[in-house]
Amino acid sequence: MPHEPQEDLIDNLAACANGEARAFERLYRATSPHLYAQLLRIVREEGAAQDCLQQVYLRVWQTAGRYDANLARPMTWLSTIARNIGIDWLRRRYRHVEDGDEALDRLGSDPDMAAISELAQQTRRLHVCLEELSPDQRRVLEKAYFEGLTHGELAGALSQPLGTVKSWIRRGLERLKACMSRGI
Repeated sequence: MPHEPQEDLIDNLAACANGEARAFERLYRATSPHLYAQLLRIVREEGAAQDCLQQVYLRVWQTAGRYDANLARPMTWLSTIARNIGIDWLRRRYRHVEDGDEALDRLGSDPDMAAISELAQQTRRLHVCLEELSPDQRRVLEKAYFEGLTHGELAGALSQPLGTVKSWIRRGLERLKACMSRGI
């Protein structure tokens, strides 16, 4: 019997707790559009939402072992992490405001559906473009992004010369940029 999406998320979180990078990737692909849209509604800036999303997944990787399916659904747990990181970003940004809740009050409660739709399109385009990369380029970019490895660390982890790894990254990013700019 196939797993329900929620069960898949629970399984992926458990695997992340055991350090399984592929499970982390599956979790990211399944949940990042929703969490990015949530963060965009909170912080109202694309760059800030992207930075916050990176912090969310770093925290998820570090704390996946604390997730308890008996206490919360996976998306509830992930959304709480995202909300807290977004609010922390706002508090740092609006530190000069005497009452930090004023910054939160300025946020609109209705989601910007155009922004959510655009994000979903960009996410689909990115996944299609990632599939166009060579397996080596895709693997090195995923390790750099998901695991935060430096060029030197990637070379060691993949048992490849540093120049080769740098070439894969450069060419992979060039191909991603070209693919993303032409659209789908």
